Amino acid sequence: MRKCIATGEVRPKDELIRFVIAPDDGVTPDLAGKLPGRGLWVAANRQALDEACKRKSFSRAARRQVDIPRDLTDRVESLLARRCIDLLSLARRAGEAVTGFEKAGAALKSGKAAIYVSARDAGLDGVGKLDRQRGGAGNLDCPRVDCLGREELGRAFGRDEAVHCVLMRGGLSDAFLREVKRLSGFRAAETLVETDPTGGEGK
Repeated sequence: MRKCIATGEVRPKDELIRFVIAPDDGVTPDLAGKLPGRGLWVAANRQALDEACKRKSFSRAARRQVDIPRDLTDRVESLLARRCIDLLSLARRAGEAVTGFEKAGAALKSGKAAIYVSARDAGLDGVGKLDRQRGGAGNLDCPRVDCLGREELGRAFGRDEAVHCVLMRGGLSDAFLREVKRLSGFRAAETLVETDPTGGEGK
């Protein structure tokens, strides 16, 4: 558990972004949490990070004047997206991720799906059809996430674009879900992390 320097809330580390102050006094994001130095933690969402920059929370927490990059929030979003793409690519190479409407549908029907990923601009018809398949075959705990674009998904699969992807159960799917939840805080207006494929119907 760590305390957000912007909101004062105490949250699990998976829900925050760690920053360190570089030798040149620049605020540096440490998404992997491995850089040396005292960590300064901010909730993983655009509003909290913008507020931390605006209210000079980094300087107060570091107890000295620090340099905040003008594009820090956008940089963090880009780094989070890269981590998601890299994890998806690793899952693909390990045989734990597939893309394409038919392959995604087959993976959902198999009951072995861990996460259904649809592009941010995916057509509602295709998403709806796969969502219905997500609701069967023991996939009720399989979330649907929507915070990567077609080109971003495509890079993970070595193609120009991709629309529908499925990750199978395993360590990489757990890591991907943690990162994609953090990314969703920076793309909230266009992002969905939907766990219940029935939308609450039938409960």
